[in-house]
Amino acid sequence: MRALKKQERQNIIRQLLADHEIKKQEDFVNLLKEKGVDVTQATVSRDMSEMQLLKVPAQNGGYRYSIPPQKTVNASRKLQQTISDSFVSMRTQDNFLFIKVIPGSGPVVANLLEQMAFPEVFGTLGDDSSVLVICTAENPRKQLETKINQMIQYN
Repeated sequence: MRALKKQERQNIIRQLLADHEIKKQEDFVNLLKEKGVDVTQATVSRDMSEMQLLKVPAQNGGYRYSIPPQKTVNASRKLQQTISDSFVSMRTQDNFLFIKVIPGSGPVVANLLEQMAFPEVFGTLGDDSSVLVICTAENPRKQLETKINQMIQYN
């Protein structure tokens, strides 16, 4: 087994996505190890988040990982499209905004919200199917909620 630099490892992940229908992070770990790459699930998880991998419907049911389209799109447009495509529900309380999305989209939405550097956002936490947005106060949370509702209605 050998350790690879991040770029080399991510190139192999791209190739694995082209060659296999990968449904779980564990599948990435196993396939990378089959190729002789020494990797942990945590490393794969970080790579997937950085690569902004999405879960899309698989041909035989369920969801599989996919590389987002390589179009040159600014973060605002990408956030708008991703939220519109993956939104399930949204709840609010005080200065918190909780967004449910389809499985696999949470880290991407959280990352894009951070990239946008909205003044209303103090920070985000994203897991597989949800994003917790911590706003600077309740009024800014209402402003961000309005922006997100507009993005959802975009499509």
